[in-house]
Amino acid sequence: MDETVKPLRIPPQVSLYNDTHHVIDLVQSLLCSLVLEQPDDPISFLMKVLKKSSENTPSVIILGPPSVGKHTVAKRLSSELKAVHVTTDSLLDQLDGDQGDNDFLLQLLQKRLKEPDCFNTGWVLEGFPQTRLQALTLQQAGVIPAHVVFLQAPEDVLFQRGHGRLVDPVTGDIYHQTFIQPANDVIAGRLQEGRSLSEEEHQLALQRYHTEVTGLMSAYQHSLKVINADQPQEDVYQQVLSFVQTRQSSRIPRILLLGPPGSGKSLQARLLSEKYRLVDVGCSELLRASAADGSSLGQKIIPYLDEGRGVSDSLVLQTLEERLSRLDCSSRGWILHGFPENLQQARSLQDGLYRPNRVFLLELTDEVCLERLTLRAVDPVSGQSFHAVTQPPPTFEVQNRLRTRTQDSRECVSERVREFRLCMDELQCVFPDVVHVDADQDPHAVFEALESRLTEA
Repeated sequence: MDETVKPLRIPPQVSLYNDTHHVIDLVQSLLCSLVLEQPDDPISFLMKVLKKSSENTPSVIILGPPSVGKHTVAKRLSSELKAVHVTTDSLLDQLDGDQGDNDFLLQLLQKRLKEPDCFNTGWVLEGFPQTRLQALTLQQAGVIPAHVVFLQAPEDVLFQRGHGRLVDPVTGDIYHQTFIQPANDVIAGRLQEGRSLSEEEHQLALQRYHTEVTGLMSAYQHSLKVINADQPQEDVYQQVLSFVQTRQSSRIPRILLLGPPGSGKSLQARLLSEKYRLVDVGCSELLRASAADGSSLGQKIIPYLDEGRGVSDSLVLQTLEERLSRLDCSSRGWILHGFPENLQQARSLQDGLYRPNRVFLLELTDEVCLERLTLRAVDPVSGQSFHAVTQPPPTFEVQNRLRTRTQDSRECVSERVREFRLCMDELQCVFPDVVHVDADQDPHAVFEALESRLTEA
């Protein structure tokens, strides 16, 4: 390696400043608003947008199949947030005769959401858009919600909720003979039977929703949350409110994965790296690469690896800082695993300039850790790894030549797990905001759990 050619580096203070002051979000919001609106007086317009951003006005869309409870949630949410409740019915009241088509409805909606009340206090949009094309049209017009909620429930529950609806003629609130009871006898006394879809109408509406829901979700994949509506109405609402009150962020991810041996840190790091173009920084692999690149730092690491000793903390930290300071890590973000392994390493990382802004703990029992690792074996001919339960060898010939690595013996794995447990409480003290994720499930379910938390501030 030619050490005269220095990799381009960005001062770590830049990332820390962005995290503290949400610089990327601010610039993105200002530029997007300016290009879309093209105001005559850009400076005054940007000052207005800045003021609105500081007030963090809500912009929420509530979507879901028929009878899932969108109206109840949206109305209550708009009331609590003091935001404007926008429905397609309220827009359709403005249509005349032949103008009731989708294009005109979209135009009305765009206009409505930019009116002073929506601009100043925010809005909660119920049941629209209904197709991916409508969602993209809204986005192109600058209608980009901060939070999108998809309510879901089994079809039999939706059908039951679609019948027995009751409406309060004074407030317009929707109740149900079984699922949502009025708060007092006064309200109960004035309730009227609401219009219910016939079974055929319900099935058609449900079919239309299922046809479009995948496309809709993909249009809002970076701001959505799916919530199970087949639970008490208060629980559903509190989950929606909690999500809406979280601030979405465009922080460059600096992710730390913690977990016992066998919890799947390397696999999850690879999956996240592939999807989000993050730099996958595995500590063990990084040290080996540094030892092989001929650098002066690598030369100091070689004796440790040759003798099978643990590399000193100071060398590990120097190697990590050298890698994390490069342009790809600074611009795209990174995901670190295999470090820290003790309290001192954790403190050094957290107190340094390359501290993570998201920390996940993949949780797994000792028994599952042992099962995952001790049943692994390697084919010395092909170099391929197999597992007696999850990925058995294809033939008896391959099975007979498999070899178990020393680090995968029951004694070694038990010792590594024990060491992790001893320092885990200390690590959680250093990273108090660590997010616990159940790793004893399908890897893709673990990935989805990690993915759902990446955009939270």
